[in-house]
Amino acid sequence: MNALILKPGREKSLKRRHPWVFSGAVAKVQGSPGPGETIGLWSATGEFLAVAAYSPQSQIVARVWDWQETPIDQGFFLKRIAQAVAQRKVFMDEPDTGAMRLVHGESDGLPGVVADRYGDAMVLQLTSAGADRWRQEIADAVVEASGVGRVWERSDAEVRGLEGLPAVTGPLRGNRDPARITVTEHGLVFQVDLEHGHKTGFYLDQRDNRRRVRELARGREVLDGFCYSGGFALNALAGGAKSVAAVDSSADALGLARKNAECNRLPGVEWIEGDVFQLLRKFRDVGRRFDLIVLDPPKFAPTAAHVEKAARAYKDINLLAFKLLRPGGLLVTFSCSGGVAADLFQKIIAGSALDAGVQAQIVERLGPGADHPVALNFPEGDYLKGLVCRVAGQ
Repeated sequence: MNALILKPGREKSLKRRHPWVFSGAVAKVQGSPGPGETIGLWSATGEFLAVAAYSPQSQIVARVWDWQETPIDQGFFLKRIAQAVAQRKVFMDEPDTGAMRLVHGESDGLPGVVADRYGDAMVLQLTSAGADRWRQEIADAVVEASGVGRVWERSDAEVRGLEGLPAVTGPLRGNRDPARITVTEHGLVFQVDLEHGHKTGFYLDQRDNRRRVRELARGREVLDGFCYSGGFALNALAGGAKSVAAVDSSADALGLARKNAECNRLPGVEWIEGDVFQLLRKFRDVGRRFDLIVLDPPKFAPTAAHVEKAARAYKDINLLAFKLLRPGGLLVTFSCSGGVAADLFQKIIAGSALDAGVQAQIVERLGPGADHPVALNFPEGDYLKGLVCRVAGQ
């Protein structure tokens, strides 16, 4: 087997079972492994550490498949994916759960592999060289473990560029059509665009949080920033919101949101196309106020290198939101940036409230659902952070 030999002392993170090896930790490459090929990881003293996938063009030069000298083959993926699906069976049996994540990358022991189920379709996203190398075997394994009729690949995330991989999209198993399907979530139906939608088509990690916004919305005037296909907006309306305004910069996203509103017979949302930052400033200038604001922006900091710029963006948008809230109003704000830790995000929100001249309390902390587990040895998997903040009354 080809191998990476680590520099002295650089095996410590692997012994804590962190699944990544950075290029600076490598002393020597034995053999001539190609991208995605299986390699052994060895300490400078000759101790075996793990088997991994090699990614020569990435700063993360190896991602661990297993901590034993396990053969990485079709049988490995069949077993590992079957385990991931079985662990979610309790959630799959819940009513009104037509979509869920069945494989969640490193947290399921499958670095770079995401598999999201939408009814009878599975969307597969492969973001590492190792996952890309085993594409066909992974596709077969998700079909066998889940029983879906078709698999659609959406390996078009920007992170693939860091691996030296091109974007790959399209059908892997079964028919291409329909590329847009309908799923049910907590009694509401949503159309999901498998081919062109954000991420794998829908923000499955926000499923439980959409329901929480529904519970908080009764009698409130609600603003949903970065509304995409209307998940939070329609849940707020279903929960008895007095009014809902929803903003997104994408005309296509708003078109899908309007169709979702029609499917659920929930008219009355004020759909607004435009830049969220600019529109919040406009609302501030004209004195418009809300009782509940949801901010679920895109990933401002995909890596630690972007944290400073992201912190400014998070502070600006949350400062504006605090200024738009009436006394006693709620701000439900999120960060999906892996480079922004939870404690930093809380500090940013605290600074936003201070600069907005309001007193606020954290009344709830939110995160992804149980189908997005976080392995204790992989804290980077804890990417979605949410706070429910209440502005003090007069």
